[in-house]
Amino acid sequence: MLPLPPYPVPPLDSARRLEWAHLPPWLRAEVEVRCGAPVLGAESVEAGFTPGMATVLTCADGSRHFVKAASHRAQRAYAASYAEEVRHLRTLPPTVPAPALRWVLEAPEWIVFSTEHVDAAPVARPWTRGDLDACLDALARVAETGSPAPSGMELPTFTDETASWAQAWTGLTPPTHPERLDEAVDLARRATTLLLGETLVHGDLRADNALVDEGGNAWFCDWNWPATGPAWLDSMMLLVGAYGDGVDVDQVIESRPLLREAPAEAVDSLLALMAGYFLRAGCGSVPPNSPHVRDHQYWTGTVCWLWLAERRRW
Repeated sequence: MLPLPPYPVPPLDSARRLEWAHLPPWLRAEVEVRCGAPVLGAESVEAGFTPGMATVLTCADGSRHFVKAASHRAQRAYAASYAEEVRHLRTLPPTVPAPALRWVLEAPEWIVFSTEHVDAAPVARPWTRGDLDACLDALARVAETGSPAPSGMELPTFTDETASWAQAWTGLTPPTHPERLDEAVDLARRATTLLLGETLVHGDLRADNALVDEGGNAWFCDWNWPATGPAWLDSMMLLVGAYGDGVDVDQVIESRPLLREAPAEAVDSLLALMAGYFLRAGCGSVPPNSPHVRDHQYWTGTVCWLWLAERRRW
């Protein structure tokens, strides 16, 4: 097996974001009204890969607010993503460890919203066992309280959301073991039956979507694309980055009933599905407003493939 490549992205400095000062004056004034006091400081959150504004505002009354903003005209796809996030935050169960939605400002050319400011640090890379355990503890609680997912959220299935991912393997050569490509494609295609479930899942969990506070409690952000799927799915997706960072994930899996009981073939199907999708995406042109996203995607696809190869003893 090839040695695991180091994560190629500056973990907490990967985004190129719209900033508070870039908003038009009238919009900044509207935000201050909703915050309840003039803004004295703005700290942009540079983790992640999207160019929309994601900023912690500090106001004259000492309050702090996490605010996102995007332009429907200049950032259409990201504004649509923020609108989806707002829609889901409105129906997310209070038992889910996610910062609560505070207010939404929708204008013809802008979407702006604020969530509760959580005094917690973003997960740094490489993954530590402490941060990983905090996140997996929280995900175990989400799996318990979110099974079945609330019907009012009107969620798609994870398999519907990823229905096209298996096609990403077309024309791709995997990083190792090219003779196993047909087996991997078959695994990815079987995701439509192997990855069914009724649990609320985030569906896009990575280190840059997680925070851990001083009490060891994890919080999950960016609920743009929740779905229903297996109870273990988010935890396994989170382990991809940990595996790539050198964590002994077999030991982690063995120590946790939720992961230990996940069907091996279903886990392999998830890895085959993710490997093809991320390897394909990582071959795309680099967008100027997200210079690190392709490196992140190709690394993720490579790690999924190498983990799959190890699991199946290729």
